Amino acid sequence: MVETGVIHGRFQIFHLKHMEYLLAAKMRCKKLYIGITHSDIVAFAATSDLDEHGTTKRDNPLTYFERFEMIQGALADFGVTREEYEILPFPISQPDLIPQYIPRDAVHYMSITSEWDEERLQILERLGLTTEVLWRREPQEKGITGTEVRKLIAEDKDWKQYVPKTVSEYITEHEIEKRIRSLNYLYE
Repeated sequence: MVETGVIHGRFQIFHLKHMEYLLAAKMRCKKLYIGITHSDIVAFAATSDLDEHGTTKRDNPLTYFERFEMIQGALADFGVTREEYEILPFPISQPDLIPQYIPRDAVHYMSITSEWDEERLQILERLGLTTEVLWRREPQEKGITGTEVRKLIAEDKDWKQYVPKTVSEYITEHEIEKRIRSLNYLYE
């Protein structure tokens, strides 16, 4: 077990496949840093053509703070104590800034299911960061995605089964469903 590890993602909406990724990484390190990409889609908008979800409000309806709180609540539900992790911005669209946000000696854990995942892995390796691929899966093996969860919400279909209980409660309590439906309507 290593001292520190890092994962990263948009987490727009934090779902059970995100939790699988997070817990797989957490099992390999004492402290896990959870990087939230596109913490601000204006300041940290996508710069790669492969990063197809990093530019529009419809694909990024949640604020950095909302994602932070959802992840924190989900981790508590799954028994991960507050001392075992930190949540921070992860500027994947401005890679030269990444070392300012994370411990230099951490292992960066990756889940590879797309060309964009492969590109992000290359970005981290070019920075000289230590990486470990947890798994490589074909796109059809990926499971539920944030895009699919948001689409279910927008279409008023059952989505709660795909997210941790605290996430569904948070979304309902903060009326995020309404925001997602409204944004989906604007972009149709």
